[in-house]
Amino acid sequence: MGKKVAEQLVGMLADAGVKRIYAVTGDSLNEVNDAVRKNGEIEWVHVRHEETGAFAAGAEAQLTGRLACCAGSSGPGHVHLINGVYDAHRSGAPVLVIASACPSTEFGTEYFQETDTIKLFDDCSYYNEMAVTPKQLPRMLQGAMQAAISEKGVGVIGLPGDLAAKEAVEIETAMNPFKTAPETKPDRQVLEKLASFLNRAQKVTLYCGIGAKDAHTELVELSKKLNAPVAYTFKSKMEIQYDNPNEVGLTGLLGMPSGYFSMQEAEILLLLGTDFPYANFMPENNIIVQIDTKAERIGRRAKVDMGICGDVKDTLEALLPLIEQKKDNSFLKEQLSRYKSVKKNLESYIKEQGSIDRIHPEYVAAVIDSLAADDAIFTVDTGMSCVWGARYLHATGKRKMLGSFNHGSMANAMPQAIGAAFAYPGREVIAICGDGGISMLLGDLATIVQYKLPIKIIVFNNRALGMVKLEMEVAGLPDWQTDMYNPDFFLIAKAMGMEGFTISHPDEVVSVLPKALASEGPVLVNVMTDPNALAMPPKIELGQMIGFAQSMFKLMINGRTKEVIDTINSNFHHWKEVL
Repeated sequence: MGKKVAEQLVGMLADAGVKRIYAVTGDSLNEVNDAVRKNGEIEWVHVRHEETGAFAAGAEAQLTGRLACCAGSSGPGHVHLINGVYDAHRSGAPVLVIASACPSTEFGTEYFQETDTIKLFDDCSYYNEMAVTPKQLPRMLQGAMQAAISEKGVGVIGLPGDLAAKEAVEIETAMNPFKTAPETKPDRQVLEKLASFLNRAQKVTLYCGIGAKDAHTELVELSKKLNAPVAYTFKSKMEIQYDNPNEVGLTGLLGMPSGYFSMQEAEILLLLGTDFPYANFMPENNIIVQIDTKAERIGRRAKVDMGICGDVKDTLEALLPLIEQKKDNSFLKEQLSRYKSVKKNLESYIKEQGSIDRIHPEYVAAVIDSLAADDAIFTVDTGMSCVWGARYLHATGKRKMLGSFNHGSMANAMPQAIGAAFAYPGREVIAICGDGGISMLLGDLATIVQYKLPIKIIVFNNRALGMVKLEMEVAGLPDWQTDMYNPDFFLIAKAMGMEGFTISHPDEVVSVLPKALASEGPVLVNVMTDPNALAMPPKIELGQMIGFAQSMFKLMINGRTKEVIDTINSNFHHWKEVL
């Protein structure tokens, strides 16, 4: 017998530049596993949960821009993959999913572990097909890889176990994907109209998303010509913030008043490569211009007056010669002054370090920022960990930060750190995890140890689902079922075979964290943070204030007065901002 279909598949992956497959082997996936062993060019990464594998593949793809791969065997393996696959797809990560399936002769019979992969993955992929003959496989695989790379998302190839073992058929068609990067910009007439808008306006603000990550030089030059403040999304912070004299921070749920008001008070808001999802943070009474490569995104979040389909870098390069230098910089100075005050307020939280088992998380995040390498890769869990990352981790031009920014899944930080560590073995990788997040996929600490990945895991252990608690409180609900019983993460780290530390006293932060980050292998640091620390958004509605007061009253009448007092004492800076 000649080459098997599984061997053909692995060979095509290797030729396409895939470095590893994140998976749990078994049953219908075993032929692919064996083909990886024979091939020798691709590494099989044995994760403990397929969701971890999908998150890791998505992280690798986002950081490198290359095709990454994860796999799951029929039935439960597919279902376990789905959350991480959703995250990869919504993050624009080129990921190939190998969904091995039950024998093709058993399709439609409710066979053991049978899953309809077409229905299952249809909402989180650009390509999703099931091969059933040897002649189909190479063409379908080519299509799945090409879709993932070109459209920046997920391609799924279904592979029945019996097909994987059959003899491969060589066909006359492309066997490798082509990375395409066409130049996309509007025509001269559209550019001239946009330039006319911008040249006439006195107050212009740029709001930048991850779609502007390659246009840092151009957007900084544009902001200087227009005397325009630059706000940005959390996802694009590391790409936009550095060496940017006009930056004024983020807006949104994790943002700052300076970013919010610079957008609200502008005559023209220029949206550059952002699909920011929170419409209630968008202004309603000014002119909005949106530039995006995907035309279907234009106008779906805000009342856009001018929509332009184009790559941000290509468009700004063509636009800049048409922009006149503005002389009036009063709007910019006002916003920068506001941003200066915001940063000063953030620093006040750092000075208040907390107490035993109630360490202020802001202080911990600031220390991490000061100790981390200039090219560190951060991953942040969804929830309060995102808040501290958004406000206290700073860009250098070399740092990267990953999170579940679009899908908003818990438990993403540790798995994404696995993908980051594999992609860049020489760089510092720091996972900022919530206690709720790390608990969900705790088993994959063993994956980190098994592959000797020098990941530094910092657990912000506030013994609660902190963001959910805040959501309930501003809605006027007393927090309920948000408290967490946690194991001793230090002991778990030791049991897994990695170095572990616990920080209970604020004084230990500056003595333990340097030691942890300097360690050669994987490390887990369990930091006992204040469960009552809040993170107020830049835009505080009257209803939220009333709701919060109502929730505090309900806690008091239910005998939780001490908790109310602790919350007030822990967040007195916030009260000064609001009042």
